[in-house]
Amino acid sequence: MTKVMPASQVRADIYNLMDETALTHEPILITGKRNNAVMLSQEDWNAIEETLYLNSIPNMAKSIQEGMAQSDDEFSEDIKW
Repeated sequence: MTKVMPASQVRADIYNLMDETALTHEPILITGKRNNAVMLSQEDWNAIEETLYLNSIPNMAKSIQEGMAQSDDEFSEDIKW
């Protein structure tokens, strides 16, 4: 479950919250009078960006799913370039 905090509380404890998001990998929803925002660790954001990129490549998701369904003995230990 996403933690929800008002901007004023986040502002008062920003460094601890940054550490918390990096440690727990849980986002924090920051609520404000005009807008809301989500705090994520950079590691989690990078993972999201990579996933979005891979999903933008036609048939990539299908290829990954097919590869994951293969048994390990179908893969060679030797890489042939």
